[in-house]
Amino acid sequence: RLRLHDGKLIKDRRYHLRTYPNCFVAKELTDWLIDHKEAPDRETGIRLMQKLMDHYIIHHVCDEHSDYKDAKLLYRFRKDDGTFPLSKDVKVFMRGQSLYEKLVSVEESILKVREENSVKYQRTFLGSEMIDWLIQEGEVENRQEAVELGRALLEHGIIQHVSNRHHFFDSDILYQFWINFRRRRRLTELLNENSSRALSESPDSPFCLRKLNPDPGNSSFLSVQTNKEIKIVSAVRRSSITSLSGNSNPYFSAPPTLVFPPVAECNPKSVLKRPVTNEELLSPGAPYVKKTLTIVGDAVGWGFVVRGGRPCHIQAVDPGGPAAAAGMKVCQFVFSVNGVYVLHLDYQTISSLIMTGPRTLVMEVMEAVE
Repeated sequence: RLRLHDGKLIKDRRYHLRTYPNCFVAKELTDWLIDHKEAPDRETGIRLMQKLMDHYIIHHVCDEHSDYKDAKLLYRFRKDDGTFPLSKDVKVFMRGQSLYEKLVSVEESILKVREENSVKYQRTFLGSEMIDWLIQEGEVENRQEAVELGRALLEHGIIQHVSNRHHFFDSDILYQFWINFRRRRRLTELLNENSSRALSESPDSPFCLRKLNPDPGNSSFLSVQTNKEIKIVSAVRRSSITSLSGNSNPYFSAPPTLVFPPVAECNPKSVLKRPVTNEELLSPGAPYVKKTLTIVGDAVGWGFVVRGGRPCHIQAVDPGGPAAAAGMKVCQFVFSVNGVYVLHLDYQTISSLIMTGPRTLVMEVMEAVE
């Protein structure tokens, strides 16, 4: 957006005796994307701009077109006309970006290369040091407010404990910025988002948990969402994903063909007896113990289902699968996946982490003390 402003592609334009401020012509923008190597061709450029429309970043100036058309039509960034939706997630992200820019632009910044357990980490700071800085800069009024801000930044994946073992505390624990806001991201990265999660052709049904091919030799799980898309729940059998999505399997040359059985009209309840919050899990003295599970996928996957969000929990475990053999049980809460802290994520995002990760899965789970 800022580059388009600098290049004068975004400007006030007149059409049918009316002036539209801060807008661009779609066809000119597609040309610009190709000229500046942001897109290899017009088709990719159109897909990129459609992604921005789908995420409410740009829109047609009169909202007469829901699709991005490569034509002489006027579009505008929502941030330029005040219609950009500032959800809580967006506000936290923007706050994190603002703090990061402020920290890296000052001399004697608290962000430094530090070492813990013989491992060096970039852009690190101590929890108490960050709190002192926030108060000194007038970003917060007191230490409690600073802790709440630090926890929000951690839960949104902007900062993290260097080894993903602690939430944010007013202490000498070492944290780092997980996001490098100054890395220039290419627009084409948008097209890789969620590429393996969504599958088409689902019968019309409410959310329903079921097995595919309910014979003893195959216990693959699917979840059917109310939006009429079939989405993979974490640790669906790897063969299920490849055979349904049509992608080649990186591990197995001949994935089995799966047949869709009729979908039962059902809405399974959570296995949890009551909702549990992250704060409850992480509070000192809480009746939960953390366990590390190493799950080696077999010829058809890992064999468990994750549901919920913030935190996610284990909803179902295949008794004969690798997860059960590793000690996984229903009602455990997912703390980390392959070293990534995930208490703040939903099950779709955790699913993506698992499916795009290695065959050997290392998970930290939190289990209620008997």
